[in-house]
Amino acid sequence: MNDHDKPLEGLVVADFSQGVAGPYSGMMLAQAGATVNKIEPHNGDWARTLGTAYGDHCAHSVVVNLGKKSIAIDLKSEEGLKLAKKMAVEADIVLESFRPGVMKKFGLDYETIKKENENVIFLSVTGYGQEGPYNKRPVTDSAIQGFSGWMSITRDEHGTPIRTGMVVIDFMTGLFAYQSILKALIARGINGKGRYIDCSLMQTAAAFQSAKIIEHHLEGGEPAVLYVPAGVVKTADGYLGIAVMREHHYASLCKTLGREDLIDHPDYNSREARLENEAPLMKELRAEFVKRTTKDWSAALAAAEVIHSPINTYTDYLENEQVEAVNSYTWLDLDGVGRIPMPRIPGFEGFQAGDPMAHSPHIGEDGAEVLKSIGLSDEEIDALKSSGAVL
Repeated sequence: MNDHDKPLEGLVVADFSQGVAGPYSGMMLAQAGATVNKIEPHNGDWARTLGTAYGDHCAHSVVVNLGKKSIAIDLKSEEGLKLAKKMAVEADIVLESFRPGVMKKFGLDYETIKKENENVIFLSVTGYGQEGPYNKRPVTDSAIQGFSGWMSITRDEHGTPIRTGMVVIDFMTGLFAYQSILKALIARGINGKGRYIDCSLMQTAAAFQSAKIIEHHLEGGEPAVLYVPAGVVKTADGYLGIAVMREHHYASLCKTLGREDLIDHPDYNSREARLENEAPLMKELRAEFVKRTTKDWSAALAAAEVIHSPINTYTDYLENEQVEAVNSYTWLDLDGVGRIPMPRIPGFEGFQAGDPMAHSPHIGEDGAEVLKSIGLSDEEIDALKSSGAVL
């Protein structure tokens, strides 16, 4: 990694956050050069249990902790809490993702830390925000997908709302949190002041869906389809996604399918007509697509410059020639996990084997190193470990 890719070098982050959203923002800070000390309980951040376990890791914990240093502290012990407060007060940035009020009970909240470090940038990730009747409700990504209207806009053939098959709002919240921290850092460089940032999953979902929410309001709750034909069609051996936006694209699609009769058909010969007659048109098209394989149709549609894509599995993606051509990912060997494909983050160089930024720490792996970095002696470190305050 080049020096110019580490603009946050020299900044220290005390990352108390757990799960995906907060830790993902911390991972981004680490990749940008900050020293991110992940402070987790002795049994680890609960994100380490999201899915199949590989020792004390899972796929999610690998991703959200890349480039961090882990120290396991018992916040319920007097010595552990004292240590955590020292790390928070001395940090440039503090991250947390507990329910409102939890950090205050520990004396680790923004107002308390600010008294000793007025320049601190303090991020809280919550489900519904710091205030309001829902502020202390337990939250998952799925709950916010349902609450925010996210699931209402994608339904199966029976009209049942569909949950997106990954914790997409968690990851988006991490990205919004990261950009908010960068904005706060720029502001601090100008006016010398830190700030508090509240970044909730609920608000992230709403902000990301702004256009759909506005569209829903303006169109009386029944927003129009943008264009037809569009969606997923079944082929002889799989599925294709098509998106036909302009008139010449529609004509090209019909010619490719051998259905020139549909081009000037009065029910389908304009965008408005196709929107009105979506169901019968899609039935005509689907009847053609099932006659040939996904590969055959993809080649023919590409030659006709019709926007489409095979519905790939992740294996298909990793083996694709375009993906390989742009070095979209790197194979890494992670201790205890094995060989894994690690996609490159846009705007960053790809992960390199052996680079600390490509390593995701085990629970407490860097405890001694972190403690020495904040000025503790070997004797003090041994005492903390003996007391059980630090793993």
